[in-house]
Amino acid sequence: MKSIIFSLIKANKIPISKIILDELEPFQVQLFLKRLDHIHPAVSGNKYYKLIYNLREAKKLGYKKVLTFGGAFSNHIFATAAAAKDFGLQSIGVIRGEPTLPLNPTLTFAREKGMELTYLNRKQYRIKDSPEILKKLEDQFPSFYLIPEGGTNALAIQGAGEILSPSDFEMDVIALSVGTGGTIAGILSKAEQNQKVLGFPALKGNFVQDEVKHLLTQNSIHPTCEWEIIGDHHFGGYGKFQPELIDFIKYFKNKTGIPLDPIYTGKLMFGILEEIKKGRFQKGNKIMAIHTGGLQGIAGFNQRFGENLESQ
Repeated sequence: MKSIIFSLIKANKIPISKIILDELEPFQVQLFLKRLDHIHPAVSGNKYYKLIYNLREAKKLGYKKVLTFGGAFSNHIFATAAAAKDFGLQSIGVIRGEPTLPLNPTLTFAREKGMELTYLNRKQYRIKDSPEILKKLEDQFPSFYLIPEGGTNALAIQGAGEILSPSDFEMDVIALSVGTGGTIAGILSKAEQNQKVLGFPALKGNFVQDEVKHLLTQNSIHPTCEWEIIGDHHFGGYGKFQPELIDFIKYFKNKTGIPLDPIYTGKLMFGILEEIKKGRFQKGNKIMAIHTGGLQGIAGFNQRFGENLESQ
């Protein structure tokens, strides 16, 4: 596996796929997909950008280990385990819920990469950022560099801003899925005035827009472009799905050869196509969606739900 220690991936070297689908033709828009899933075998998508500066900072400050949080199927846990090992750092994953054996594919991989797993029940996990829980973790794992759940902090936002390359500024619309909000905050720090940024949350609820606004204020980011959170395509919320979504992911893979995951990118691409059909975009618009990876989770999803989604 190629090391990611020394250099940030050049955004202009990331492939961009043009999406050709019959249903797009009547609307006369062009749809592209920036393939961040090709960045790295394990630290793919936006996770690469959100982790790179945090891990450099941990090394710079002399830490030997990093600690972070996530669910049992978390892309962030998976990527942090791989990236920390690549950086020569120990990693600790604080997992939501009770230990379950055998480990699922995500946690099996994390442990193989040397991540030490510990667990918080769901009640404790809801207050994981409280002084009480952090003190407990500090007593158990002295002297760690803390990376928040999902990786979102100022350094992650800095990295996410580097997803965009000069050629991307030719696009009229940039669209991406939204989880903790760090990636869209980074994109908004760099998108140009003539562009519009659309966020498609994987979570249910109107709070996502407020979370993004908070991150922008907290990090002194003043977008010059229009932006909007479109919360109509979450399929019930984080980790939730419906047969329509699974059918769409299979259809998209069959037509384009591009795999999508059911947590983030599947909902993103479904949502974009629905918004195109509603007439949201002008004729001639160039729309660039960002494939934020997450394909590792497909193995666990298939295992849990008896599905056969493809990850390659």
